[in-house]
Amino acid sequence: MDKVVFDIKNLSFSFTKKKILNSLSLKIYEHDFLSVIGPNGSGKTTLLKCLIGINTPPQKTVLFNNIPIEQLNRKELAQQISYVPQISEHLFSFTVKEFLYLARYPHLSRFTSTTANDKKEVETALELTSTKHLANRELNTLSGGERQMIFIAAAIAQGGKIILLDEPTTFLDPKHEEDIYKILIKIHSQLNKTIVVVTHNINNAILFSNKIAVIKEGKLFYYGSADTIVQEKTLENVYEKKFTFITHPDNNKKIVLPEVIKQ
Repeated sequence: MDKVVFDIKNLSFSFTKKKILNSLSLKIYEHDFLSVIGPNGSGKTTLLKCLIGINTPPQKTVLFNNIPIEQLNRKELAQQISYVPQISEHLFSFTVKEFLYLARYPHLSRFTSTTANDKKEVETALELTSTKHLANRELNTLSGGERQMIFIAAAIAQGGKIILLDEPTTFLDPKHEEDIYKILIKIHSQLNKTIVVVTHNINNAILFSNKIAVIKEGKLFYYGSADTIVQEKTLENVYEKKFTFITHPDNNKKIVLPEVIKQ
């Protein structure tokens, strides 16, 4: 059985006196492809930020490899965990290659320059994401889809075994959305990365994940296989609406059919 990489124990987190996470407990295992879904404002992004240390959770509520994350500094976490935030319009004037080399910072000391291994990791990231042709482009000249692919390339170059992604396909067209998931599946299977994706796309969660966690009002509402979630009333209870399912012809998985709103 795969080992537990994140052991979240009764995690509560408040922001400006508003409770966002409420006694949430969850185990994330090595080699998981876990999708985290739930209504807006349920605490999904807050959870990711607690796992990476951007938010400071109460002591001993988030254990990473059985060590409370407050006992690990940012550099130690960054050597093992990569974080891809939501798409942002605020970018610095780095070239793509410069940006990927910056992602290697957790492995450098103050007195060392980049090494042959750093170059190898950057080249591998460009190759895996099919973005070598963008290497000399500036980030602020890229389209949204290209930019998101480069952020994933940076997460690969960073070298950690775990990648956390916050809504990586928001605002992307269907082609770029498909490309992003192809890359995530590739690095999950070929590089044995643990993938945790926050998403609003229920069908992507069902089709590409081996596990789904559903959060509602800061609590873990459901945790289990992608196949099981469509066999229960889980989605109806979480989103407070009815869902219609259809069987996908390529893999026989049940997916959500868009609702027709009557005029």
